[in-house]
Amino acid sequence: MEWAITVAAFLASAVEFVEAFTIVLVVGVTINWRSALVGTLAAAVSLAVIVAIFGTALVRYVPIDVLRLVVGIILVLFGLKWLKKAILRYSGLKALHDEEAIFEENMAELRARGEVTTKLQPYAVLLAFKSVLLEGLEVAFIVITFGSNAASQACVTQCGLGGIGSAAIGAAVAGVLVIILGALVRAPLRQVPENTLKFIVGIMLTTFGTFWAVEGFHYDWPLSDAFILILAAIYLLASFGLISWLKSQKRAISTRSGAQTSL
Repeated sequence: MEWAITVAAFLASAVEFVEAFTIVLVVGVTINWRSALVGTLAAAVSLAVIVAIFGTALVRYVPIDVLRLVVGIILVLFGLKWLKKAILRYSGLKALHDEEAIFEENMAELRARGEVTTKLQPYAVLLAFKSVLLEGLEVAFIVITFGSNAASQACVTQCGLGGIGSAAIGAAVAGVLVIILGALVRAPLRQVPENTLKFIVGIMLTTFGTFWAVEGFHYDWPLSDAFILILAAIYLLASFGLISWLKSQKRAISTRSGAQTSL
């Protein structure tokens, strides 16, 4: 189970870190890297504190069945939100997320302020801090919910943070990889298949959320943890079916609009 938690946290975190990196890159290139790095490090420390405090408190003081039910429902809602965006983009009903366009827009805004300097610039620090913190809060949420639900109270007492440690490792690895790639290319990471990652993570969050929420009602799944794979397959097939249906609906609407225009 822990490897799946690590992978889910890694994929979800990668999406959020890519979005945060775009803003940090704008600050670094347009104003200065000192301000960008100070804001980023301050946000990283804040997120680490949030995970350490709230994650440990949840696992230690909330009964595991209540935790599974509540976290499961939240994960389903969170996963469906990501799935909705990915499905709409795949079906052509929503524009793909363009990191390069976001980069150019934010750069133009900062240049218009005319605040290029080699010293620490408060606005630049705040912008980098805010972008990393806001995107990172979703990462922290995933780390806390996945990790706390996977760890039993007995494990926390005997072996530390348990599942939270596994989720945190996945998030940390994703953050380091995004930073390394960004430092190498010094450009928006537009080649990262963000929508594909959102789709995969949406499936994983919804699957785990369903599994844990039902367990919260004291139901024992057939095949135990192996049923997670069946749930994932069900959500995957349903998503592909919905994408195909939305595409066909879009084509039908376009055909009718074209016919009416010709008349």
